[in-house]
Amino acid sequence: MTAEERIRNRKVTVIGMARSGMAAALLAESLGADVFVSESKTGAPVAEQVARLKARHIACETGGHTERALECDYIVLSPGVPPSIEILKGAEARGIPVFSEIEFASWICRGRIVAVTGSNGKTTTTTLIGEILAAAGLDTFVCGNIGLPFAQVADKVTENAVAVVEVSTFQLEKIADFRPDIALILNLSPDHLDRHGTYEAYKRLKYRITENQGADDYLILNLEDADSVADNVATTARKVFFTTQDDARAGAFVRGGDLYSHEEETATKIIAAGEIVIPGPHNLQNSAAAVCAARLLDVAPGVIADVLRRFGGVEHRLEKVDRIAGIDFVNDSKATNVDSVCYALRSIDTPIYLIGGGRAKGSSYAPIVEYGRGKVKGVFLIGEAREQMFSELGKAFPTQFAETLEEAVKTAFGQARPGETVLLSPGCASFDMFDNFEQRGEVFKNAVAALKASDTTNETVTK
Repeated sequence: MTAEERIRNRKVTVIGMARSGMAAALLAESLGADVFVSESKTGAPVAEQVARLKARHIACETGGHTERALECDYIVLSPGVPPSIEILKGAEARGIPVFSEIEFASWICRGRIVAVTGSNGKTTTTTLIGEILAAAGLDTFVCGNIGLPFAQVADKVTENAVAVVEVSTFQLEKIADFRPDIALILNLSPDHLDRHGTYEAYKRLKYRITENQGADDYLILNLEDADSVADNVATTARKVFFTTQDDARAGAFVRGGDLYSHEEETATKIIAAGEIVIPGPHNLQNSAAAVCAARLLDVAPGVIADVLRRFGGVEHRLEKVDRIAGIDFVNDSKATNVDSVCYALRSIDTPIYLIGGGRAKGSSYAPIVEYGRGKVKGVFLIGEAREQMFSELGKAFPTQFAETLEEAVKTAFGQARPGETVLLSPGCASFDMFDNFEQRGEVFKNAVAALKASDTTNETVTK
C-alpha cells in the first residue's frame, strides 16, 4: 500500500495538540485525509492551535477525548500523550490501529532516514550529524524529538535528501514500519520510569529503533555502553561501533589523542580530540558516533573535521550563558535525567553550585553524589522532586530549597565566588513549573541577565 493510499480519503484522528500532533494533523489534511484532532487541555493553552485547525477546516475537540475520536480508520498519537489513557484503551477494544507521529511521517518521507536515540546526547548528536551532512552539500532536515516534528518536514524530504531524526521512547512506543537507513543507540541508562515502569521496558522500547531494519541498513552502537551492545539488541542490520578507546573493531575510535574512522581495514585520522569544540568526555563519544554516521554516507574526513572544529553544541545543553563578577553561569536545562547531570558535573572543572529539581521520572538521584563529591559546593532545589532529591543529596552537600528558579539563581550567585560556576542541571522533567525544558532554560538565562543588570562588575564570558 502506498503512502497516498494509507492517507487519502482516510478518517484520521490525531490525539494531542502539541507540536508533533499539530504537524501530523496538518500533514494528513494536506494529503487528503479527513482529520479530527482531540485534546485534553482547553482554553488559552490551546487557543492558537484551535484557531490554526479551524483555518484549515479541520474538526477538533478540547477539554477531553470523546467517542468522536474513535470514528476513524486509525489514530496518530502525539508523543507527549501516554498510550495508557482511556480513549486509547477504547481504540484497542475496537481494533483501531494507533501510530506514533514519526511512524506516520515516515510513510511520506522519500529520502534516507538517520534516526538517533539514547538516554543522553540525542539532541547534540542529531544536530551535529545534521551540520556535517549539510556541510557536505546534502539536502538535510534535522527533526523529531529535537523540536521540529518529523511530520512538519517529511513531505519535503526528497529521494536525494536526508532526514536526521531524534527519536525518543515515547515516539518508538507506537511504530509499525518505521525503518531508518542508519539507526544510532548512543547509550542507555534508567529514564522515564514514571511512564515505562521498569528499566527493562525502557530498554526494549529503545531497541525498537532497529526492529524493521534489514541487511542493507546500519545500526551504530556504543562499545563502552553494555546495554547498548547487549545481545538482546536483535537486528538484521549491519552493526557499526564507536568508542573513545583504542579499539580497531570500531567504525570510529580514539588513538593517541586523535579521533579516527575505520572502514575496510583502513584507519583514517579525522581530528585531534583536543580540537573538538564541544566539551566533556560524553561529547567525544557523541562526536565518534557522528563520524560513523557521516562516513556511512560518504562524507569526506576533512568536512567532518571542519564541523567538529566549529560546532559549539546546542542551546540548553551545557550552554555558557554569562560571567558575572568572575562567576560562570551554565544552562543545562536539557539535563532531564540523572545521567545528564553526571555528564555535566564531569564536564565542568571549577567548583559548582548546582540548581536541580522539577518533576521526578522514577530514577534515583544517588549517582549525583559520586560525581559531585569534592566539586559541588552547594545544591539549590526547586519543584515537585525537591523533597526526594534532598533525601538523597542533602547529607552529601549543603542543600536548600527555593520557591522559584529565579530565587535559586539569585541565592546561588550570593554564595558563589570568582572562579566558580552556577549550573542549572535539573535531572528532572520541567512540566511541574514550565511548559518544557526550553522555557526553563530561558527563565534561567533571563534570571542571569537580571543579575547582570544589577551587578556593577559587568564582566562577560568569552563565548
